[in-house]
Amino acid sequence: MGFLATNVMNRIFLWSLGLGSLLALSCSHRADQPVGTRETGKNWPVYGGNPAGNRYSPLTQINRQNVQGLEIAWIYNSVSDLGDEATPGSQMECQPIVVDGVLYATNPNLVLFALDAAQGTKLWSFAPPKKRMRFNMNRGVMYWNNGEQQRILYSAGSFLYALDAKTGKLVTDFGDSGKVDLHVGLDLNHGVSDLSVSATTPGVIYKNVLVLGSSVSEDGDAAPGYVRGFDVITGKLLWTFHTIPQPGEPGYDTWPKDAYKIMGGANSWSGIVLDEKRGMVFFGTGSPGADFYGGARKGKNLFANCIVALDAETGKLKWHFQTIHHDLWDRDIPCPPNLTTVVHDGKRVDVVVQATKDGLVYVLDRDNGKSLFPIEERPVPTQGLPGEHPWPTQRFPSLPAPFADQEFTDSDITDLSKRSHDYVKQIVQGKQYGKKFLPPNEPGTLLFGYSGGAEWGGNAVDTSGVLYVNSNHDLWLLQMISRKEREKEIASYSKGQGLYIAHCSTCHGMDRKGSGSAIPSLRGIGQRLNKGQISQILQTGRGRMPSFASLPADQREAIEDFLLNIHISPQMAERYQQSDSTEEDTLVFPYKPRYVNKVWRQVVDQDGYPGIKPPWGTLNAINLNTGAYEWRIPLGAYPELTEKGVAPTGTPNYGAPIVTAGGLVFIAATRDEKIHAFDKATGKVLWEHTLPAAGFAAPITYEVDGRQYIVIAAGGGRGLKSSGMYVAFALPAGLQ
Repeated sequence: MGFLATNVMNRIFLWSLGLGSLLALSCSHRADQPVGTRETGKNWPVYGGNPAGNRYSPLTQINRQNVQGLEIAWIYNSVSDLGDEATPGSQMECQPIVVDGVLYATNPNLVLFALDAAQGTKLWSFAPPKKRMRFNMNRGVMYWNNGEQQRILYSAGSFLYALDAKTGKLVTDFGDSGKVDLHVGLDLNHGVSDLSVSATTPGVIYKNVLVLGSSVSEDGDAAPGYVRGFDVITGKLLWTFHTIPQPGEPGYDTWPKDAYKIMGGANSWSGIVLDEKRGMVFFGTGSPGADFYGGARKGKNLFANCIVALDAETGKLKWHFQTIHHDLWDRDIPCPPNLTTVVHDGKRVDVVVQATKDGLVYVLDRDNGKSLFPIEERPVPTQGLPGEHPWPTQRFPSLPAPFADQEFTDSDITDLSKRSHDYVKQIVQGKQYGKKFLPPNEPGTLLFGYSGGAEWGGNAVDTSGVLYVNSNHDLWLLQMISRKEREKEIASYSKGQGLYIAHCSTCHGMDRKGSGSAIPSLRGIGQRLNKGQISQILQTGRGRMPSFASLPADQREAIEDFLLNIHISPQMAERYQQSDSTEEDTLVFPYKPRYVNKVWRQVVDQDGYPGIKPPWGTLNAINLNTGAYEWRIPLGAYPELTEKGVAPTGTPNYGAPIVTAGGLVFIAATRDEKIHAFDKATGKVLWEHTLPAAGFAAPITYEVDGRQYIVIAAGGGRGLKSSGMYVAFALPAGLQ
């Protein structure tokens, strides 16, 4: 089956598969597993379960036959028990780790804690200093030991901390009294100390080298997204891989001269995996800043939007594979790759598997980055904005077929009701759509592949080479505006409103309504947050929202006053003016592109449901040996629609699956606040449980004293109630 050129064909093909095509090969090999006791499944010692990131467990105590007997073993409130306070709207995306009966995780405010993994009782906690702290999302922590020392390392704000795993005390001989500033190694021709740099996803540790990516701004003030190796004992920076190449380095000629001096981004924020045998790390990178206009970055722009393989000890490039040339659509690689072994043309091949935002799966030879399945380089539209240089071709894999929508057509408009259909039809009128790689323009472009397709949670791979990936299906509207016109627009408003338009409206909208569950509404924010809480979020960031600490305090206060509708004095109502009113790109840091996004929001109907036909979220099983689908099902449901007789539609989902030798796939991730267990061979639901709040995270499984546990962070958020709960499930004694 070749690449499906249109969304309609994609839907017909994928849904026609149903629960058939169960073609899994009965290979006797197992996916890469860590060495030593980790192979037993008793521990879940790293993010993703093992260094290969496969989210696979060999445990079988909980299986198809008894999973319906699962019951709550313990619940831990990581907010109230730690004497903390959760900000309304907060969430947890943390996948805990478990080592020798101790569970390590973080709460919504980045407090790190250790629990007795069998009882859910606290052993210790560590709260990072809040002064000048930037609240990034935290998806996990790292464990290291050398037989004498045991450490937990994790990122909070702009710092990497090292703590004693037994006591939770800072390791004072690591870095500066237990922490390393994540700005180290990024300073080139301009200071970066005030720029937003954090690490949402943990790194990996090979021998004594900790390899870490970063999360940075996506605008013209983005810090460089370099991947770095640190000494896990001392915290010293060992090496830096320049994702925006410097003179003499591979890829330098894919950018204009000296682009690295003004461009940022191209960062690996979604996670790294490790091949211990080869001593290699693999990761994906994001787009350059700014996201939607690349007039000043003519070329393919390596190593943005790439799957990259490095030597773990030296940071030396082994190979790269670019998924998007000259990205104009913010199609970051959104999740860690998976390492596994497949049977291809009768031979066993070690591969790296990468799922993407636009719903594609690349299966590459781990040694050279070559695709196992044919890939076409096809011509794509090149009529971009003035000064833009869209790349004339893009890649189209033949197999596996896409697991998410590719190209929007009128036939995709929601049919939930005639009212919904007509509402969305009005939105799409006059916009450009119908082809996947349409360059952004001013009237507006409708596209898939931003919050759709694969998300940050990652995927699971079974020992038979079957990939389990959850997917979002949503349509987004992008409208651009020249910077000169935007500055004129801003100048006509009061200071606070102008600052809001300049820094906030591209996500939250001119009307402050946000965009569905992905970007919250700011209307009536004063009923949820006080001025102090808003001030804290502006200064530190929260979740996807970056820190605005680089703005002067009076400008942040003006935004707060505007959001809270506080009267602005004549002095505060001075017109907000940009110092540079030229239409051209400013080729100094911070880079100011000639065009910026005016509107960037999800297309929803009048009731907030996605503006396209269901399914809106799916769980997919893909045989990597053949490229064929085993099954595909809607993931999640809206109870109010189910009560009206609407078949399960799936919902937007944020989290990840795990797969076990017990024949099960566990995943929460959905807006109906449930965790599910599916039969990994058929996709049939075998068990589900309603959580205290939505589980927008990845579950884990482990064993203590002969009892297997499933644990999930139920943090909620994304427009739903927030929580600090971690919930553990296990079988009662009679079913073990």
